Amino acid sequence: MTSTSPVTLDDVRDAAARLKGVAHRTPVLRSRTLDARVGAEVFLKCENQQRVGAFKFRGAYNAVSRLAPEQLAKGIASFSSGNHAQAVALAARELGSSAVIVMPEDTPASKRAAAEGYGAEIVTYDRYTGDREAIGAALAAERGLALIPPYEHPHIIAGQGTAALELMEQVGELDLLLVPVGGGGLIAGSATAVKGLSRDVRVVGVEPEAGDDTRRSLAAGHRVRIPVPRTIADGQAIEIPGELTFSVNRRLVDDIALVSDDDIRDAMRFAFERLKTVVEPSGATALAAALSGRVDRVPPRVGVILSGGNVDARRFAEICGT
Repeated sequence: MTSTSPVTLDDVRDAAARLKGVAHRTPVLRSRTLDARVGAEVFLKCENQQRVGAFKFRGAYNAVSRLAPEQLAKGIASFSSGNHAQAVALAARELGSSAVIVMPEDTPASKRAAAEGYGAEIVTYDRYTGDREAIGAALAAERGLALIPPYEHPHIIAGQGTAALELMEQVGELDLLLVPVGGGGLIAGSATAVKGLSRDVRVVGVEPEAGDDTRRSLAAGHRVRIPVPRTIADGQAIEIPGELTFSVNRRLVDDIALVSDDDIRDAMRFAFERLKTVVEPSGATALAAALSGRVDRVPPRVGVILSGGNVDARRFAEICGT
């Protein structure tokens, strides 16, 4: 790591210490059928079994827990398509604070209900015409709230990286790590962790075909904005990579693989039928890349992050039954 990096391996380790006994140490799932399909030993890091059902709790708690008591008393604002909303809401509740979350009108009902269940106030907007960052910043300024964004924050990135750090501790050396990419916080933290431990690990991000903003940005050498993606992977419907996350990912991410919505559906079905675990569309993209052969030169030991499992029964049936 260079001294100019916004997040270092030590930051990830510090986040891991802060999360000990608060976040779940999620299990690693193995399958001989999966190994045979991929042609490698595959280790699935089950962040779908994390608190709030996604890796997002790691970063949210790491960031919120560092706020001063007087700021916690005033409250927190954020914006999210779903999982970060739940994570901030739960972290705020755990730390005696309150949360106001800006969410798209078309957020899956189960994700909104979960955030509200943790005590969050929800403010909605149209994801195709509104600017969630501007709305969130205005709310924070108006009410004196601390703004905790979903990925553009060093403490968020460091917290997310603890999932990959744990995976390396649980299974040892990896040759390849596959990570879903939305705003880029999970892969930035993951790459920081695994490359800090072993520069030989290849880190490949996975995006839906309709939402390839990070792939285009890495190819161009600067951030590229795309139209709001229309994909079943709602957690990855991002227009442009984060500035902070991209500054990390352009140095540490080796490649980006793309998967179709049909690939994602197949991966969700495989996880349910063969692995007996439920993953949401965005949480299944890294597994989809492994199963569909979208990654070149698969090496012997492959880590895959199942980043979330927040999908209700009705939507799961709609997605996987077609």
